[in-house]
Amino acid sequence: ILFNVIILLAGLPLAGLVYRASEKIVALGAKPAPAATLDVVELSALNESALDVPSQALANATREVVRVCETVEIMLKRIIELYEDADSDKIKALAALDDRVDRRHAAIKLYLAKVTKNPLTEDEALRCQELIGACVKLEQVGDIIVRNMLMHVKKKLERGLEFTDEGWSELCAFHGSVLANARLAFNVLVSRDPETARQLVLEKDRLRDREKETSASHFLRLREGTAKSVETSSIHLDTIRDLKQINSLLASMAYPVLEERGLLFGSRLKAS
Repeated sequence: ILFNVIILLAGLPLAGLVYRASEKIVALGAKPAPAATLDVVELSALNESALDVPSQALANATREVVRVCETVEIMLKRIIELYEDADSDKIKALAALDDRVDRRHAAIKLYLAKVTKNPLTEDEALRCQELIGACVKLEQVGDIIVRNMLMHVKKKLERGLEFTDEGWSELCAFHGSVLANARLAFNVLVSRDPETARQLVLEKDRLRDREKETSASHFLRLREGTAKSVETSSIHLDTIRDLKQINSLLASMAYPVLEERGLLFGSRLKAS
């Protein structure tokens, strides 16, 4: 017994060392906890402490509107994908993005309202109005995607409808033009470059011509009695109409830049 007690006492210091060493080994081998909250945390550029400095506050608001632009761009890219491959989870995910747009839109409007409580230069006041206007248009684009286009997706999914190859190709091409114009609009909002603004308005006119061509092609297929065209006619035409409306909203984001330089007459470019 005495011998065992001696061994036990002698081993106690070593036991502490072994325990501490084991803790370090376990810590090294453990995987870090996943940052599960990173994808749900919505960072905001709307710093309240900058409200007394309008130039900084407007820069913050611009950053936040750019984030709305990014979300709207994602929505616009995903909606056409859902026409071809949709399920309830993807539909819910798109609707959730619209909720994010609505939240940011409300926050930006409130922030800019607070900015206007301070004395602003003429340029600052114009920029404030421009950002509010852009934010309203972006929210409207989100609403068209979710309230209109997403309904077309659900209808197509529930009825098991299919576009003709020609019809689908036309829709994708039309959508691609609108997406390209969206990116131009977002660039104009940040850069305020008059040449890019002019290009955006010109593209609006080109899209109007493309809509006429697409509709004429669709009605030709209807006259020929193409079954798929008959079944998907309303979805096809409504989608073109929605995309055209989205494009018009985005193109109007160029108007303040062009109006400042006297390059716009109503919603048309002045002849150069």
